[in-house]
Amino acid sequence: MNTVNDKIDIKSLTLEELGALMKELGEPAFRARQIFTWLSAGCGGWDEMTNLPKALREKLRERCHLYAPGVLREQISAEDGTVKYLWELHDGNAVETVVMRYHYGNTVCISSQVGCRQGCAFCASAIGGLVRSLTPSEMLDEVLFSEKTSGLKISHIVLMGIGEPLDNFDNVMRFLELVNHPEGRNISMRHISLSTCGIIERFDDLAARDLQLTLSVSLHAPDDETRSRIMPANRNRGVDALFEACAKYFRATGRRISFEYAMIDGVNDAPWQAELLAERVRPIAAHVNLIPLNRVEERSFEPSSGANIRRFMDILTGSGVNVTVRRRLGSDVNASCGQLRRSTVRPGK
Repeated sequence: MNTVNDKIDIKSLTLEELGALMKELGEPAFRARQIFTWLSAGCGGWDEMTNLPKALREKLRERCHLYAPGVLREQISAEDGTVKYLWELHDGNAVETVVMRYHYGNTVCISSQVGCRQGCAFCASAIGGLVRSLTPSEMLDEVLFSEKTSGLKISHIVLMGIGEPLDNFDNVMRFLELVNHPEGRNISMRHISLSTCGIIERFDDLAARDLQLTLSVSLHAPDDETRSRIMPANRNRGVDALFEACAKYFRATGRRISFEYAMIDGVNDAPWQAELLAERVRPIAAHVNLIPLNRVEERSFEPSSGANIRRFMDILTGSGVNVTVRRRLGSDVNASCGQLRRSTVRPGK
């Protein structure tokens, strides 16, 4: 059970666990459902739970932790309405969340950790390393309070913000259970994407849960030399092992994998790399999402030219690969994960 400062992290509890807590407190079982409804609606304090007796609210205040994240910074794109939040957590740390508008609905991109230990060479999130993992309630708050603060109804979730979700496996799985619960936020698993740099040791665990989410693999290079240079997570695993794990996951779940591929000038955008990528992804009927690199001040990498991206895409499509180029959203508000946190929060936070 998650605790914060020796108190129960109540928003991380399932409905069943809330029922057990009510029994322990000598309260009727129906109170658990009332509390779960309040928490799933983004309740920020005990006194907001107006249909609970004051005596019960005092018991909860004494035993349980409940926190509403504060907005340290908010940026709204003048180009496309993308909204980026920097949330202050209960311990003074901060994480980023981005709300993006699409024709099919509004997507929130959430963080799963404060910082990241994976060390990808082109990413702002990894600068400074990992501080700590987020709790289920903190990830849930990113969804709930992004919706409340922006006024935009959230229909889709991507776990592609700061951190590596599979490095925080148990908390991420609990978050997914909470946000998917029919009496809670009830966001369909089919509307959720989980992105990983390739922590293949967890692929079997994820497949065994038979979740209908989309697994997105941050690939960024089809060969070991390039991928190990820009993504340290590849060094003890290798591209062959990664694709074997992806094929096994696809066979076990029947769910098509999406490969994220940031286009970096002179690093991973050569024609031979497109040809090798096509050769590797065809057997598992995967989708490739080409992403124009977002510049990061502390990094030396530059995005591929439009001509190189088109050439790369043409090679993939000509080889029968399903490929898209991600629409760039929020470029005027540093929508690349980690940039706002680095520019705002003092070192060590």
